[in-house]
Amino acid sequence: MADRDPVPLPAEVRAKLAELELELSEGDITQKGYEKKRSKLIGAYFPQTPAADPSLGQERAPVTPSSSTRYHRRRSSGSRDERYRSDVHSEAVQAALAKHKERKMAVPMPSKRRSLVVQTSMDAYTPPDTSSGSEDEGQGYGDEDEGGDCEEEDGGGGGGGTSSSREDSISMEHWISRALHSTSSTTTTTASSTASSCSTRSGGSGAAGGGLADVLAQHVHRQHHKPENHSAPPDVTGYTNSTGPDGIQVDRAPGGGTAAQRQTPKYGNAELMETGDGVPVSSRVSAKIQQLVNTLKRPKRPPLTEFFVDDFEELLEVQQPDPNQPRAEGAPMAALRGEQLGVVTNWPPSLEAALQRWGTVSPKAPCLTAVDGGGRPLCVLTYGKLWSRSVKVAYNLLHKLGTKQEPLVRAGDRVALVFPNNDPAAFMTAFYGCLLAELVPVPIEVPLTRKDAGSQQIGFLLGSCSVTVALTSDVCHKGLPKSPTGEILQFKGWPKVQWVVTESKHLSKPPRDWFPHVKDANQDSAYIEYKSCKDGSVLGVTVRRTALLAHCQALTQSCSYTEAETIVNVLDFKKDVGLWHAVLTSVMNMMHVISVPYALMKVNPLSWIQKVCQHKATVACVKSRDMHWALVAHRDQKDVNLSSLRMLVVADGSNPWSVSSCDAFLNVFQTKGLRPEVICPCASSPEALTVAIRRPLEEGSAPGRGVLSMQGLSHGVIRVDSEEKLSVLTLQDVGSVMAGALMCVVKPEGLPQLCRSDEVGELCVCAAATGSSYYGLAGVSKSTFEVFPVSNNGAAVGELPFTRTGLLGFIGPGGLIFVAGKMDGLMVVGGRRHNADDIVATALAVEPMKFVYRGRIAVFSITVLHDERIVVVAEQRPDSTEEDSFQWMSRVLQAIDGIHQVGVYCLALVPSNTLPKTPLGGIHLSETKQLFLEGALHPCNVLMCPHTCVTNLPKPRQKQPEIGPASVMVGNLVSGKRIAQASGRDVGQIEDNDQFLFLSEVLQWRAQSSPDHVLYTLLNSRGTIASALTCLQLHKRAEKIAGLLAERGHLQDGDHVALVYPPGTDLIAAFYGCLYAGCVPVTVRPPHPHNIATTLPTVKMIVEVSRSVCVLTTQLISKLLRSKEATAAVDFRTWPPVLDTDDLPKKKAPQLHRASSPDALAYLDFSVSTTGMLAGVKMSHTATSAFCRSIKLQCELYPSREVAICLDPYCGLGFVLWCLCSVYSGHQSVLIPPSELEVNPSLWLSAVSQYKVRDTFCSYSVMELCTKGLGLQTDVLKARGLDLSRVRTCVVVAEERPRIALTQSFSKLFKDLGLHPRAVSTSFGCRVNLAVCLQPHRLSKAVDQGTSGPDPTTVYVDMRALRHDRVRLVERGSPHSLPLMESGKILPGVRIIIANPETKGPMGESHLGEIWVHSGHNASGYFTVYGDEALQSDHFSSRLSFGDTQTIWARTGYLGFLRRTELTDASGERHDALYVVGALEEAMELRGMRYHPIDIETSVIRTHKSITECAVFTWTNLLVVVVELDGSEQEALDLVPLVTNVVLEEHYLIVGVVVVVDIGVIPINSRGEKQRMHLRDGFLADQLDPIYVAYNM
Repeated sequence: MADRDPVPLPAEVRAKLAELELELSEGDITQKGYEKKRSKLIGAYFPQTPAADPSLGQERAPVTPSSSTRYHRRRSSGSRDERYRSDVHSEAVQAALAKHKERKMAVPMPSKRRSLVVQTSMDAYTPPDTSSGSEDEGQGYGDEDEGGDCEEEDGGGGGGGTSSSREDSISMEHWISRALHSTSSTTTTTASSTASSCSTRSGGSGAAGGGLADVLAQHVHRQHHKPENHSAPPDVTGYTNSTGPDGIQVDRAPGGGTAAQRQTPKYGNAELMETGDGVPVSSRVSAKIQQLVNTLKRPKRPPLTEFFVDDFEELLEVQQPDPNQPRAEGAPMAALRGEQLGVVTNWPPSLEAALQRWGTVSPKAPCLTAVDGGGRPLCVLTYGKLWSRSVKVAYNLLHKLGTKQEPLVRAGDRVALVFPNNDPAAFMTAFYGCLLAELVPVPIEVPLTRKDAGSQQIGFLLGSCSVTVALTSDVCHKGLPKSPTGEILQFKGWPKVQWVVTESKHLSKPPRDWFPHVKDANQDSAYIEYKSCKDGSVLGVTVRRTALLAHCQALTQSCSYTEAETIVNVLDFKKDVGLWHAVLTSVMNMMHVISVPYALMKVNPLSWIQKVCQHKATVACVKSRDMHWALVAHRDQKDVNLSSLRMLVVADGSNPWSVSSCDAFLNVFQTKGLRPEVICPCASSPEALTVAIRRPLEEGSAPGRGVLSMQGLSHGVIRVDSEEKLSVLTLQDVGSVMAGALMCVVKPEGLPQLCRSDEVGELCVCAAATGSSYYGLAGVSKSTFEVFPVSNNGAAVGELPFTRTGLLGFIGPGGLIFVAGKMDGLMVVGGRRHNADDIVATALAVEPMKFVYRGRIAVFSITVLHDERIVVVAEQRPDSTEEDSFQWMSRVLQAIDGIHQVGVYCLALVPSNTLPKTPLGGIHLSETKQLFLEGALHPCNVLMCPHTCVTNLPKPRQKQPEIGPASVMVGNLVSGKRIAQASGRDVGQIEDNDQFLFLSEVLQWRAQSSPDHVLYTLLNSRGTIASALTCLQLHKRAEKIAGLLAERGHLQDGDHVALVYPPGTDLIAAFYGCLYAGCVPVTVRPPHPHNIATTLPTVKMIVEVSRSVCVLTTQLISKLLRSKEATAAVDFRTWPPVLDTDDLPKKKAPQLHRASSPDALAYLDFSVSTTGMLAGVKMSHTATSAFCRSIKLQCELYPSREVAICLDPYCGLGFVLWCLCSVYSGHQSVLIPPSELEVNPSLWLSAVSQYKVRDTFCSYSVMELCTKGLGLQTDVLKARGLDLSRVRTCVVVAEERPRIALTQSFSKLFKDLGLHPRAVSTSFGCRVNLAVCLQPHRLSKAVDQGTSGPDPTTVYVDMRALRHDRVRLVERGSPHSLPLMESGKILPGVRIIIANPETKGPMGESHLGEIWVHSGHNASGYFTVYGDEALQSDHFSSRLSFGDTQTIWARTGYLGFLRRTELTDASGERHDALYVVGALEEAMELRGMRYHPIDIETSVIRTHKSITECAVFTWTNLLVVVVELDGSEQEALDLVPLVTNVVLEEHYLIVGVVVVVDIGVIPINSRGEKQRMHLRDGFLADQLDPIYVAYNM
């Protein structure tokens, strides 16, 4: 394929290809024939290598072993038999996808580490139990596709013939190709096929046939044009590749092509990509990001105009109603009354009376036949047995629990019924026993484990019903989890209950003369049915005895039940339709119930049909999925005859997606004697019981159908649509209003006002047969069970209250009821209503069977940024590849967008069998949602689409032009505010050592006047002294080094010398040796012996950039530079002369050098900034002395003092404190190399305690090491006698905003060791001035606040105002508040002003601006190889644009503000506090606002316990968030939605890319600051080895 350029296919060949595909898709040609003809057609134009042959590229899915394979066959794509499936809908979905295809949308596929993609081995895998019992969310039993690829005849009535799953897998592609070929424009392949770059395979993931021809033609015509652009970031990767995504050579025009012709190429392996700045970047990551940028350029929804104010000036867009949206125009609706409830003479006065009557009159009549898991009758319960056993249960409950004086239960008490689904006889006995004993049964599910998903909420319900007794069966009792002593364990959240087994052999016989008191039905509670809400809470609906009887009567009348009829029940008999028909109404009418358990349905889905035939049953109660399953398995059954059925009650017939199951079932079984009028869908709800049921129709009359526009429904109105339209919902009626009931439809929100006739609302029922309240919740009950609907003019509809059913629907023509959805499944997104079930159906119509399990899909909404966002979670098959799943996901997104016009916020796939189940196998929605929000769902694939969904972000900020100088400046005021300026105290009197201009002279003077005074003590990791230097020793040593430089180095004055030493005294001696020799020292951190390859080049770079002519170092490092590893990184011959100072010459330098002028260079200070820039600044002798003097005054340093220093001695304030201050001030410095703390974390604090130090300096990394490493050891340290009570100041040296959380936790942690909470403070320095602020002074307040007062140096500012460069102080704890800590007291001799970084004008107090500094110890400029003069003068000698235009300032590059506090300093002046907010070069401009990375990072770190560190940066306007994961790699994908949510909620930003990496990947410099730009370069060059990279759409 790579040998020759492909030739574009001629139009006629393409036409023939399209024709071929049409034939194949319509079944006129076999797959084999199609492939043969196709390869003939394109063979000449497209030479195929064997691997690329689509017929070979298809992998067959391995067959999953399964015990019940014969019942689970893969159906052909034509059969209309799935729940949630209608062909119209599938076609609509396909068409929507085809439309998307034209939009050329390419979705970048997430990158995943290999270990995360490990495929589950097929042998170890058991197919998940996707079944569900009577739960509403439940779908199919088992999974229908377990049989692998068995071919099977067409199950639908239409178009017989066979179809292999192979065709099935590409049928969608043909569909799309057909749609494509009818369009005139050439189109690119679908998102999925580009993402997987496999358009040459036809395995359901690439474009087939003609699609391929298009792709080829496109590859040939595509050209690239690369504009020159110098300001762009450099090309971060090494190579480009001129092959297209499919390995096809592409002709690239040498230069030509205008921008209009240029098309962004799709992402291939390493195809030439362009960054947003037009710079070619070929790394995988950049390509993906570019692709993401391209997808985000798609036009968004129409722009929104109005806003609501979100508690501040921040404006969040609120969805405005579309003026063209459909509105209800029908006539106001009236309430609809059902038929009279007929009075039948022999109806019993109560249900117990009915049982007593049948039990005594016809005791031999069968009441219930229970079937076991193998389909054989387990037991037959007659009416006589039911009566006698119920009496026995009633007697035992009333007389045998507790004592005679104190019975455990009294009439009216609630009792739990815990029975498994396969034991209806025991349940019935217990239920009627409770009714006879006048107790209130509360039927619940058997708790499977102690922590079962819903059992905790059930426990709360039992607790609120004050249940103390639980009835259960023998088998169930044995199976409950028990403690070693044999007691049943307490379930989580449950009250303490006594378990009672209701089998006769465990009960005592009632005395001959004892009979239960059978009353007429009264207003007492009969039973409580539990109901799970959307949020997972469980409510108990109380049904009174009168309602129970009235409901049975209404059902008897509606269903025309007669005595001794046989009814087959597949539903859960503990609640809902199963309970009402098969336990209650059946007994009232002396019917015979055949109960088919869930376990049997799983192995034999036909069992219920077999029971109907066997017993000639007249009624069957099923769910649509039972019909669906019967269809799948009916092939194996010869003698099916359903002519005895007069009524097939479909319990979930109100679900819009049951229509197709009913139709398909009728289609197939009409030939087996099933009459169309037999199918009777019903609508029910826990609150209103049966809402409506379709009566068996007269023959020939058709049931009601409504084909409604989905768009209309989302606005709550009914618009009838022809079935051709894409987004329609087909509804079937659920019959008319129940006998004796009154029904109306009210608006779902707000007042219960009647709807118009073409409006969808909540159905409300007024009848004797409804629930009466939620047990124990009077308030909630009132709003549900006592609703008084009003008409438009405000008149009440009736005197009696209505009950809300929780069903959304309308009353159609002829009084037929239609249900369009449930209130619980309702999601209001952007003001439009969507139903979760509809979205599930659309997802399933996207050829789901290959990648996910049907019936295991959850759809729910979460609130992010003031609107609901849709989340779809599905279980993925273990054999589907990453690519397949990703493709399926992108198609689902497109289908939902096309059909419902709503964006999906997040789509997650989880491994099979991992979603929490309800007791009957359905998905536990609220628990799934909870796991998703907590980050505990552990998905294996995630696709987030915040860019397409979130349309209510605030408007991007437009910068206002600044006010000119004339109008603002009046004296010292700017815009009515004091100018933000402050200064440290004056540098005072000259002392004896201040007469020296040079540090070298100070050292000589000290060596004479106090030769034996110890200046430096260096500690090793054991805390013992490694070396010490007195004034004289240091002087002597420095002299020898000066001699070495003169003798061996032959250096002249002013030569630069690199000092490459580990932290210690050698470094200090070498520094003064250079000064003595007249050389300029440059301190360089030595290479890390374990990491030479990456650290050595940096050393070499500093040596080169600083123009060092010689390197001074130790013998050890000198050897290291010559080692094999080192020479591999940097050739030793390229180094300047390397001198080691371990064995020095005996003779000293002939004479010590004295610098010619105080302004001459003393030393160079090199450091790498947080943005990864290497910058060296020049420090003159004057500045160095002024610096030391300033620190001496600020910290009150004298020769008698001891100071502990745990800092890196290579740059900034760390170097000055380590090497210079002791010589200048004469105090003793206890030196603790930070690297030693990795061995012994308590080293620094032990030294502080041992030397009774008052002042100590450390870095944030040291503080973090102590906080993390010693957090649990404070008691041990205290026992060792560690005492920090003498510490007056502990200063953190940094060039960043103070890390308030870290300093506070450090203070709290070591408070027990005597550390004063006010002792910890911070300093602030930068490149232009190595220390601007340092150490707090003892502040006094006019009125002493006592100990309870807040720390005076912390303020809280509004984070949103900060983004607009404003400072707005707020109270602690207010929303969006950000704590900022003062950066220490301004040093003596330093002046500060806050200036506008753009206009350079002075700012008012409490305004955010750049910190400018004027001081004697400012650096004198950058030391660069190429003298960048403009930058130099801008940073080191700036002047204000108005006001004081004479003073020369240095710009720090940091944003901050000054605030005058209430505190006074020693001189009685009010204290000005400086607050540093962040570096200008680090700040990110997004949406016109300024964001500081640290704020976003803080939010992200808080979201999940496994996130240890985080860094953010931008790339082509996309926000990239990198998080370090401390946990199993399985948690990586949980973080993606959490990170996206928190950044949206707190910062109004959409995250573009989320990268999850291992601990320690985010680079940190010696000061503990994150190197975000290094990280960004590593990311773009694809060097991070991420666990997971998610590209948010």
